[in-house]
Amino acid sequence: MSKSLIIAEKPSVASDLARALGGFKKHDDYFENDEYVISSALGHLVELCLPSELDVKRGKWSFANLPIIPEEFELKPIDKTKSRFNLLKKLMQRKEIDSLINACDAGREGELIFRYLVKLTGSKKPVRRLWLQSMTAESIRTAFAHLRTDEEMIPLAQAAVCRSESDWLVGINGTRAMTAFNNKTGGFQLTPVGRVQTPTLAILAEREDKIHAFKPRAYFEVFGDFEVKAGTYRGRWFREDFTKNGDEDARAERMWERAAADEVKSRCLGKTGIVTEERKPTSQAPPLLYDLTSLQREANGRGFSAKRTLQIAQQLYERFKVVTYPRTDSRYLPEDYVATVKETLGQLENGHARKVLDNRWVKPSKRIFNNAKISDHFAIVPTGTAPHGLDEVQQKIYDMIVRRFIAVFYPPAQFEVTTRITRVEKDAFRTDGKVVKDPGWLAVYGKETTGEADEASLVAISPNEHAKVLDIEVTESETKPPPRFNEATLLSAMEGAGKMVEDEELREAMGTKGLGTPATRSAIIEGLIFQGYLNRQGRELIATAKGMALITLLRGIGVSALCSPEMTGEWEHKLKLMEKGAMGQKEFMAQIKEFTREIVEKAKKFEGDNVGGNFEVLEVKCPKCQGGPFEEDYRTFKCRSCALIVWKTMAGRLFDRAEIETLLRAGRLGPLEGFRSKMGRKFNAIVKLGEDFKQQFDFEDAHGPEGQKVDKEQHESLGTCPSCQKGHIYVLDRAYTCENAAATPKTCTFRISKTILHREIAKEQVQKLLAVGKTDLLHKFISKKGRPFSAHLKLEGGKVGFEFAEKKPKAKKSATKKAAPIEPAAAA
Repeated sequence: MSKSLIIAEKPSVASDLARALGGFKKHDDYFENDEYVISSALGHLVELCLPSELDVKRGKWSFANLPIIPEEFELKPIDKTKSRFNLLKKLMQRKEIDSLINACDAGREGELIFRYLVKLTGSKKPVRRLWLQSMTAESIRTAFAHLRTDEEMIPLAQAAVCRSESDWLVGINGTRAMTAFNNKTGGFQLTPVGRVQTPTLAILAEREDKIHAFKPRAYFEVFGDFEVKAGTYRGRWFREDFTKNGDEDARAERMWERAAADEVKSRCLGKTGIVTEERKPTSQAPPLLYDLTSLQREANGRGFSAKRTLQIAQQLYERFKVVTYPRTDSRYLPEDYVATVKETLGQLENGHARKVLDNRWVKPSKRIFNNAKISDHFAIVPTGTAPHGLDEVQQKIYDMIVRRFIAVFYPPAQFEVTTRITRVEKDAFRTDGKVVKDPGWLAVYGKETTGEADEASLVAISPNEHAKVLDIEVTESETKPPPRFNEATLLSAMEGAGKMVEDEELREAMGTKGLGTPATRSAIIEGLIFQGYLNRQGRELIATAKGMALITLLRGIGVSALCSPEMTGEWEHKLKLMEKGAMGQKEFMAQIKEFTREIVEKAKKFEGDNVGGNFEVLEVKCPKCQGGPFEEDYRTFKCRSCALIVWKTMAGRLFDRAEIETLLRAGRLGPLEGFRSKMGRKFNAIVKLGEDFKQQFDFEDAHGPEGQKVDKEQHESLGTCPSCQKGHIYVLDRAYTCENAAATPKTCTFRISKTILHREIAKEQVQKLLAVGKTDLLHKFISKKGRPFSAHLKLEGGKVGFEFAEKKPKAKKSATKKAAPIEPAAAA
């Protein structure tokens, strides 16, 4: 009997599909019945590989082999999930399997996961597509009844492959070119770049430049307190004939000279003004439904990172089945969804939802139901399934989605806006008030009609009533620099390709040319943080010295296009055109290949290290000649008096200006994290100025803050040192160290870092190592290639090494490999 193999993206989805279709028998990693076999990938199982002859160990890349532009991209299984790849390949090759059903997530990445998998297995069996909008059993069965053909999915598959290959071309070549450029002076400074991440970084770097260059200006405002028959009120002076003339800080109510403000005060004190007033009704429409980016923006205001919001939304969709597909870029529903909306509202235990139904507010409206505004998925809305077992944070995100879904059907909120002008001879003062007349959709968020003003409680006046000036106050303030981005504002900027657009409908219209997709933006932000280009401080995202240096380098050598949000937004727009079949694959890739060649050629041709940028003078006394100051260029700070050079980079770590200033003033800095040895291993160290005032590491004092020494009353002893056999091993802040290694003069070098290859070493394991010569089998070490492994720590000749456990061969006792020594940089 012939069967179809269904491949989901995750095991949990495979289980849901089997449960919805029914009649399956569970095997180890797949389900089977008379009609289907269901299994799953574990996310991406296949990746693009680098031609082996061009792959250089430890990243010691040169320009010689660049650019790398394969005629055809090769694929390989990802090592850590190769067993799952082999399982799916074996299932595809079964004789009774005559067709494949792609049930991976319904989007570009899900399509890529499936297409790469099928391509590498070499399967030629026909393919159909399961397109899920919701994970309820009914939605799953409906989707199976309407499987899409392979021909329908080819445009999306082409866009997915182009996205993958273009990111590979720009990332591999750009990273190697910039790393090679930065390493002309020796050492190794990994400099990752990316088609989407680098323009995103450029947005933050540009904002940081503006903040750094900002010079505050004092300004003055004048406030008047007035009395009429019904009581008192306050107004703010303003220029009625104001025009901005390009000054960002200009405001109708600001004055730049105190004398002018004081003059207004003296003119108005003791006078009487004439009051006029204008009242206008205004309305505020409910916000659009959520797509992923708008959900992440609003959740960020409640303390959730973009990454965390996506994780929770995915749980609500996949595990609890209470919301529709979250990785969407649409804020609209299908035009035939009106009946479904009514049914969903009826299933929600919510009084506001009942009011929508009772008032028959669910009507066809292009602002809500619009097929033209939906590509692959519609807006995030509740499914109507009752939520059970949600934790506090899941409940908060679910409530946000439910409230928005209900609010969008409510009528607009109605306000009365009052503008009162009080004229005291030639000076005018403005007072604004806003009263809620009908909360409309705001009622869903707890807002009710109060009859009171939101912004100012205004006493009543008679037509052309006179107002007595009771007092005039002059206040002094300073202009402020533009605020740093948080995740909410950065997501908005990414959505608008670098442009901050407040109007949500205009921003939504620009979304086709944004940086990345809603599903990838949180990963882009997290990637920039992981690579050291951004710091997250509280809610703010701040470009680091490393991030600023990359943007300076790219612009300085003429590769500013890689920093352009607009150009990357155009690429994203073309990928979306490709998804609709409106642009060819070859045309897009030809543009990417040409751009890749341009990056490499400009980096190769740039002579010397004279990279231009917004460099400044560091006002600090030179420790060598007592002169100064220090002038900055791309790589160094140089004393203007004696030409002493302080390098910005040591062992792959870039210092920021504050760190360089501390080093020059104090002669030492640290201990600092983030250095890398020649073997590529991370280490911590103190940096000091040597006798010749050159930077050098001070490892002797790097064991703890400011060269921590052993205090036998304060620190715990774990046993006798296996190296010198005289001292004791003590627990310090960063390491387990022999007292003689921390002494002056040092007579022993034995030291075990508390963290080895990203794995914390507990003191109980060190005690066991000292007592019996070997620890337990420890898991989750991370190799220099980023792969996890398990090993014992073993003493051999007074030194610590790894002993790797071999897999147990059949019918034989387990064996262990010879202990491998830990390199000093790893141990440190």
